[in-house]
Amino acid sequence: MSKFAEVMKSSFLAGVSVGIAGFGYLASRDAGAGFIVTRELMGSVLFSFALLAVVNYKMMLYTGTAGFVKKGEMGRLGLILLGNIIGCAAVALMARLSIMPLQQTAQGILEFRLTISPLSGGILAIGCGFIMTTAVTFARKGNNLPLMIGVPLFIVCGFPHCVADIFYYMAAPLAYWQAHFCEILVYYVAIVIGNFVGCNFYRMIMGSNPE
Repeated sequence: MSKFAEVMKSSFLAGVSVGIAGFGYLASRDAGAGFIVTRELMGSVLFSFALLAVVNYKMMLYTGTAGFVKKGEMGRLGLILLGNIIGCAAVALMARLSIMPLQQTAQGILEFRLTISPLSGGILAIGCGFIMTTAVTFARKGNNLPLMIGVPLFIVCGFPHCVADIFYYMAAPLAYWQAHFCEILVYYVAIVIGNFVGCNFYRMIMGSNPE
């Protein structure tokens, strides 16, 4: 198998994993019973499924790779993000077929995202990247507990994740997405950069990989 095919297949599966977790998160928010805080917490914990799948099956996820990327591997990292986007978008198509009102919930999340400036979104995304690299570092050593804690943490904090957000974008009503395309694009680029900075925060400060 060529390196290109290997990267695309692995990153696609990582995107699918995140998309499924996003599906569960939206579904939990739409649950009719319980307080909104309980549903939010349940949804954020369910999201941990994606990272457990990614790490244990050694899939390639942008935020699980960016903190460990070596010199000359930026093109590969971009390819991983592309595969993640395609995989996550594929699951978003499933959300459109669901009997639950997931499109409206996804639009609500997207609307909230766009109330924040791209600069602010990018800064918040740094927190997500930092948590991701920390959790993945522990998971690579056989300790998955930080994944179970870190994922709910960045969701509760409202730190954007550039792959998960793709699910929300694509699950939202197409009319809304088209009407705000430029805003979404600028915001998305900002959080991709923010996630990258956060994933490499250790190296920027300490001068070496956390491993």
